[in-house]
Amino acid sequence: MDFKIFSEYSPTGDQPQAIDSLVRSIKDDHARHVTLLGVTGSGKTFTMANVVARLNRPTLVLSHNKTLAGQLFSEFKSFFPENAVEFFVSYYDYYQPEAYLPQSDTYIEKDLAINEEIEKLRLSTASTLLSGRRDVIVVSSVSCLYGIGNPADFHENTINIKSGELFGRQRFLQKMTTALYCRDELDFKPGSFRVKGDTIDIHPAYSDTIYRVVFNGERVEGIFEADSKTGLKKEVLEFLTLYPASNFVTSPERIYTAIEEIQDDLVERMEYFNSIGKSIEANRLKSRVEYDLEMIKEVGYCSGIENYSRYFDGRSKGSRPFCLLDYFPEDYLMIIDESHVTVPQIRAMYGGDFARKTNLVEYGFCLPSAMDNRPLKFEEFERLQGQTIYASATPADFELAKSEGVVVEQLIRPTGLLDPKIEVRPTENQIDDILEQIRDAESLGDSVLITTLTKRMAEELTRYLTRMDVKCRYIHSDVTTIDRLKLLDEFRDNVFNVLIGVNLLREGLDLPQVALVIIMDADKEGFLRSHRSLTQTVGRAARNLHGRVIMYADTITDSMRITIDETSRRRSIQEKYNKEHNVVPKQVKGGLSKALFPQNQNNEATTAPDSDTVDYNLVYKMPENSAKAAEPVMEYAIESPKIMTTKQLNEEIEKYKNLMTGAAKKLDFKKAAEYRDMMYKFQEELKK
Repeated sequence: MDFKIFSEYSPTGDQPQAIDSLVRSIKDDHARHVTLLGVTGSGKTFTMANVVARLNRPTLVLSHNKTLAGQLFSEFKSFFPENAVEFFVSYYDYYQPEAYLPQSDTYIEKDLAINEEIEKLRLSTASTLLSGRRDVIVVSSVSCLYGIGNPADFHENTINIKSGELFGRQRFLQKMTTALYCRDELDFKPGSFRVKGDTIDIHPAYSDTIYRVVFNGERVEGIFEADSKTGLKKEVLEFLTLYPASNFVTSPERIYTAIEEIQDDLVERMEYFNSIGKSIEANRLKSRVEYDLEMIKEVGYCSGIENYSRYFDGRSKGSRPFCLLDYFPEDYLMIIDESHVTVPQIRAMYGGDFARKTNLVEYGFCLPSAMDNRPLKFEEFERLQGQTIYASATPADFELAKSEGVVVEQLIRPTGLLDPKIEVRPTENQIDDILEQIRDAESLGDSVLITTLTKRMAEELTRYLTRMDVKCRYIHSDVTTIDRLKLLDEFRDNVFNVLIGVNLLREGLDLPQVALVIIMDADKEGFLRSHRSLTQTVGRAARNLHGRVIMYADTITDSMRITIDETSRRRSIQEKYNKEHNVVPKQVKGGLSKALFPQNQNNEATTAPDSDTVDYNLVYKMPENSAKAAEPVMEYAIESPKIMTTKQLNEEIEKYKNLMTGAAKKLDFKKAAEYRDMMYKFQEELKK
């Protein structure tokens, strides 16, 4: 089946030429790497959707953030309702990895909560990719670079049956068990089956659909799709393909082989520890691994079984793990969204994992095989890349070098809005000048963003402006997620109209009411004042009809010059286009895509393809009876901890854990983060 895009909008502005250029580079010129340089609000997602439809290949859309991945998934789902759009992100609601800190002799046990809904979506992704379908789009976070099961084993344990064929009932049950389905007559949940005589009901782990297989002796008499609630037959099927109930599936023979290899490596590692006088580490490793082996023999699973994945996958020492990229065909297309952030994250993943596990291995908490359960190294990722489109408003040197000059620009906003004007002012008397600019903005009903270099400066400036009767707040990394969202919510509702922060680029602010962005110390070269950071910060004013930027600096650095020149170039192109096509700029109204948060909709706002995807940290309306209502209770509890008993604290922890899980099931990761932070607050209070 081919991709078929559905949208009430058609490509406009310079979207058509961007689509044509990308398709030509990938399809005709066979370019391995292409960069899409699209300004904020130019509709990069809609462009990418049209490219996918034209190329008609299996596609992986890679995002650096779970929440942004959710937004992209909902948008692609709306563009391609008749095609397979899958979602693959980490299935943990929260995750505390196992770690050991030798400096303080502190062992941190692994703690996690798995989201069953996301686990089902991950299985659906693997099943769809191995089904042979070509009209597949997978929207994924960098979780796709972590180890999952061997695709050959997954395919080998796939069950195919046809109505009328000889396929014994007992053989079918054995295959179901090997594919990790469990028999459960009472709790008929995903990944289980139940047996009533010659009738077997199956609830696939990756779907809400129920299947019924009826046997007559050694022959399959009938296959039916059934209603999940009533059990009534809905549709007669000629054949059925059942995929395994887990991404980590293997054969009994390999399990036996793995156990022997683990035992051999345990003996070898213990001898090593004893030879260097580390008897404590040797005994610790012996007790832990032997316990794990007993669990694997008895129930087929143990806590931390991923540390033994190399044995079960049949991989050699030091080899890379299998990952989702192994499930794609060779000609698949990769799109890396916000590549200037996503690529560095991919590059850094292996190093962080390696540092943590090195201590665990050296101090006898696990075998060296744990080092082979890891994310891909960057060079391994590059070898698995298909033809790739890097999409960003500020592509980094890496993407530009890889693209070898093949850079497609998308500078025209369908709304007609222009890049903001930039003005450079001296730092002398800058605070007085900032105050005057704020007064002017207040008189027009506009909002202001101010970015500083340090947290202390942000806080001190906030205190000063507050004394001058300016309604302002500060925001930086020390502000918790829930407080940050509360602040942004109030900012959008004009409770205050000046927001001060250290790295407002990182906060992902995308607020159309902001008409003025002030950058203090713009001439202090560094990460926060590099030309890419400056360009991203300037873009915060690009959604307002009267958007402008003031940089306070005593010299014009190279980064400032690049940003000013590039912004001026884009603005002149945009002005020329508007004049030639009689486009009148229109003010963008803020809002969330109703596709992502349908439960919080009430038809209040939508995101159309003529604007970029909503930034992943965009504030949304918090339910009045949720975190806002709970906040005073928490403050009261912290101020007077004796008022809340241990029982009450545990009840609050359980309450917010359940709320967090529920929000994550609905893919509302922003709200899940709120509830998680509240849960952590009560947990900290309980420790005290």
